Amino acid sequence: MILDLAKPTRVQCKRAPRHGQVIVVRCYSTRRTRDGLLKRVYEEGEIDALAAYCAELDRCFYLPFEEFGRRTQIQLRLAPARNNQRHRLNWAEDFDFAAKLQRLGAVAQLGERVHGMHEVTGSSPVGSIT
Repeated sequence: MILDLAKPTRVQCKRAPRHGQVIVVRCYSTRRTRDGLLKRVYEEGEIDALAAYCAELDRCFYLPFEEFGRRTQIQLRLAPARNNQRHRLNWAEDFDFAAKLQRLGAVAQLGERVHGMHEVTGSSPVGSIT
């Protein structure tokens, strides 16, 4: 993925629960209707990426749209599969937020000056500015 710094990146933020050695990232939105919950997968052009937070691990993950497409969920593995499957696995390390963004290039973050005025700043490493 080539990050176009001339335009903002549309990122949908998600909570990602851990189930054993897998982090589950749901790639859809839900809303309540009179007929119950309506689940809808994200379409190309609607978002550019997902940012997922796993509270149990206190870690964030970044998934570009190209990585999950129209899937309803993606599973990020923390450890090898018990059946020894090695192909087509999504390793959590490969989607680590800071590492993924560092490979994509520069990142702008909103910082705050002492007098309270916001300004955009870069950080190295990513996330080092609080």
